[in-house]
Amino acid sequence: MLRMLASAAAVSAMVLAVSCTTPAADPAAEAMTVAQAAPAGPHPGEAVYKARCAVCHDNSEATKAPSAATMARLTQGHITNALMTGIMIPQAVGLSSKDVSDVSNYLAKGGEQDDSWTTAMRCPASRATPKLDATPTVATFGFDLNNTRTLNPAKVGLAGKDLSTLDVAWTIAFPNTITMRSQAAVVGNSLFVPVGESNNRLFAFDISDNAKPCIQWIYEGQQTLRTSAGFGTRSDGKKVVLVGDMGGFVHMIDAMNGKELWAAHMGLFPASVSTGTPVLVGDKVIAPSSQYEIMLAAQDSHECCKIHGGVVALDAMTGKRAWEGHTMEQAKPLRDRGDGKMIWGPSGAPVWNSPSIDLKRNLLYVGTGEANSAPAHPNTNAIMAFSLKDGSIKWSHQATADDVYNVGCGPRGGGLNCPKANESVFRDVDFGASTIIAKAPNGKDLVLAGQKSGTVWAMDPDTGKVVWRRDIGTGGAMGGVHWGIAADDTHVYVPISNAGRSIPGQEVDDTIKPGLYAVNLNDGSIDWTFSVKGSCTAEEKKFVTRCAGLYGLSGAPTVIGDHIITGGLDGRVYMLERKTGKLVWQYSTAREFDTINGVKGNGAAVDNASIIAANGLVIMNSGYGLFGQGAGNVMIAFKPRS
Repeated sequence: MLRMLASAAAVSAMVLAVSCTTPAADPAAEAMTVAQAAPAGPHPGEAVYKARCAVCHDNSEATKAPSAATMARLTQGHITNALMTGIMIPQAVGLSSKDVSDVSNYLAKGGEQDDSWTTAMRCPASRATPKLDATPTVATFGFDLNNTRTLNPAKVGLAGKDLSTLDVAWTIAFPNTITMRSQAAVVGNSLFVPVGESNNRLFAFDISDNAKPCIQWIYEGQQTLRTSAGFGTRSDGKKVVLVGDMGGFVHMIDAMNGKELWAAHMGLFPASVSTGTPVLVGDKVIAPSSQYEIMLAAQDSHECCKIHGGVVALDAMTGKRAWEGHTMEQAKPLRDRGDGKMIWGPSGAPVWNSPSIDLKRNLLYVGTGEANSAPAHPNTNAIMAFSLKDGSIKWSHQATADDVYNVGCGPRGGGLNCPKANESVFRDVDFGASTIIAKAPNGKDLVLAGQKSGTVWAMDPDTGKVVWRRDIGTGGAMGGVHWGIAADDTHVYVPISNAGRSIPGQEVDDTIKPGLYAVNLNDGSIDWTFSVKGSCTAEEKKFVTRCAGLYGLSGAPTVIGDHIITGGLDGRVYMLERKTGKLVWQYSTAREFDTINGVKGNGAAVDNASIIAANGLVIMNSGYGLFGQGAGNVMIAFKPRS
């Protein structure tokens, strides 16, 4: 079975791969015709799709690209933009402007975007200006610099509330959107949420009225916004919002008015991508650098693989590069791949996740992805510590060696860039989840990391030595531990989306099921388990067609006092007692919603970082139209029942 890096696949699936095998070059630059009348007879775009697109998009489970049905929710402009100005430019090579117009018109069924709702939802003058004096509730992916994903009930207005009786307070839908991938930042009553497919926009909502949120400002970028939102205060006192885009740029935005202060490229290579949330630390912005060469390697014309991941520090005032932290040395030609072109290496080890920041040790911690060409570098599939001062590597622990993969390996068989059978274990078990800094009850400081193999690691932050590890199954293409973990002062809470299959030397216990596991910080023992099962009603199946098989927990959970809330790939969201794992409330978001902004909306798969709380509300995203999952376009707020 094809095993593919899910985090890397998200890069390709966010845009539209016109071809998995097209030679790389610059596409035609002529202007595109966006509007096109429906043709008589067979649609000319259908032939283009079948010849150039179907191999990926009709095999969503293997390639992780969005299906044709999912893409139908987009506009023709979305698709044309992805092909002509997005990161899929190399895949558009060889298509004429008419071909691109035809295939975009053939696929797009969403209609042109009506933005009148944004005017109708504008805040009155009394609520139009954010009030940002409070300490941020959510400042980065893990809420704080330690990435614990733990919220104080009093601070979020839920102290003393019964979280077993939540009702929908309001729902906002975003038109022509299939994936709600980005988590909001929250300060006071202002919520800053990127919705990349909505014209590259980041919205500032005032949520002080629990029944009637309103828009304070809207920022629109030049490329699809990809990361979650970060928040911080610069040395000059300016409050700022940070977000990264598909082109590898970090945007610093004035949180008061939505004006761009600067946008700076943070990539280590032209094919770098911003995926992990940028973090403001002192006078620098720390930005993880991932990459999409893993996708380009599907083309035999691409000489693979030359790039790698790392971490970049940008000056907070100017956006200028302060230092670069590379996961490995520069690649060199290694061997002839059989056609006169060379295989290069080392490569890979992208950083998909958001860093945890250790101010006491002046370090940051991240996890890395696998290698894209053999031999695999020791810093692939690794937990790494970098110096906050200069980006130098302080320690690295490789969790799984010899794991080499790129999309040249499928879905139609091994390409010239695919590693040989004896060069890779083909596990695809990178670190997609962000690291956490924690202290165990026994007083031991820990760096926690969750791996797609289903393994949870506890590391000594000073030396990188393993304190303990806990294997929870063997994972799979959708991950064992995929997007994130959460921790309090006693446990790390680990969502498992796929228990996996037995592999040599590691059998999967029958008790290991998709669900949430409370792992003791002292020794890695499992203290309780909450298992989930497939529930696929007729209503849910309309929005999550594969809900009978995709129901595990993949998104990062959230701790709110004595409760944990987590979401499933089938669209269900669960509230558990933190100390026992007892289920106290659940709700299926795979449904249509009456939205307060009048835009047609539905929930579906719950994935990535999706659940926060503020101002007495639990707020989440629903809809993740990648990896063959369910497309949706809503942000839902729940309130405790009176």
